[in-house]
Amino acid sequence: MRNLPEPGRILIVSDAWHPQVNGVVRTLSMVVERLIEAGDVVAVIGPDRFRTLPCPTYPEIRLTIGGGGRLRRMIEDFAPDALHIATEGPLGVSAARIARSLGMAFTTAYHTRFPDYLAARLLVPRRVAYAWLRRFHHKGAGVMVATAGLAAELAARGFDKTLLWSRGVDATLFHPSRAVILPYQRPLFLSVGRLAVEKNLPAFLDLDLPGSKVIVGDGPARAALEQRYADAHTHFLGTRQGVALASLFASSDVFVFPSRTDTFGLVVLEALAAGTPVAAYPVAGPRDVMGGADPAVGMLSEDLRAACMGALSINPEHCRAYAEQHSWEACTRLFRKNLVAIGAAHAASFH
Repeated sequence: MRNLPEPGRILIVSDAWHPQVNGVVRTLSMVVERLIEAGDVVAVIGPDRFRTLPCPTYPEIRLTIGGGGRLRRMIEDFAPDALHIATEGPLGVSAARIARSLGMAFTTAYHTRFPDYLAARLLVPRRVAYAWLRRFHHKGAGVMVATAGLAAELAARGFDKTLLWSRGVDATLFHPSRAVILPYQRPLFLSVGRLAVEKNLPAFLDLDLPGSKVIVGDGPARAALEQRYADAHTHFLGTRQGVALASLFASSDVFVFPSRTDTFGLVVLEALAAGTPVAAYPVAGPRDVMGGADPAVGMLSEDLRAACMGALSINPEHCRAYAEQHSWEACTRLFRKNLVAIGAAHAASFH
């Protein structure tokens, strides 16, 4: 922990925070809750404290505008023992600049493959986006990544100082006992996540599968997807959280994860905890989460339909047992271990 007091004062700055609903917010929320339970004093500075504008092409996400002076006062007033900058958005960039001016060491995290998203949405070349991200993260004392596979991928792109920070699952909330009878023809293939171009939903929705497809979530692509896939066997339910979401996981036959760009995919662990096998492409994220599972808890294939059909034969008990090995408590311990003391030597990071 490099002289980080225990308990200590931990400040997290994130462009992703409530009321947003996504994996970053869920991860930070669970970690913050457990840090506080362990005695740390924790504060999160998010866009909810500033003036914001809707993100182009994704109005549900609010981007902070201005507020640099206010953010500086917040950081100084909190007087943290450790600073973590969770995102590379306007708030994260401003926090990094302020931290450097104050001589504060800080850590960052790589939650999202922004180069892939920017390429899909705005046609920004990946090499340009990666170059910018590399400069941003190199200014910190370390960048936390969810899997060893992602660390290797970033290392090949010139990122150094990666720190492993795996994810967890609430195995009490997501549990097979929450299964109910749903009014859809079985087998039931479920997808949960943001309805946006980078999630690759058509790869799932175009499949010729028996039974029903259930899509949970909201986002900028929802209206177009609902119009394109308006049939009796495809059901868009909107956002679900808590017990309602856990019940859908437990009541489905296969969880389908068509994304090729997620760095982890918390929903994969949530499905497994509910006893639902997973079908996905053999890409970083699902491959890192499930690739080493023995017995198998999911099917990974470039033929997503074959993966969906193959997952139907997987024992739900194996899925549940595998998910029980991943706790938020372990995730939180890793996060705290990766933090650096504000005054840690980090001159080499300033370039």
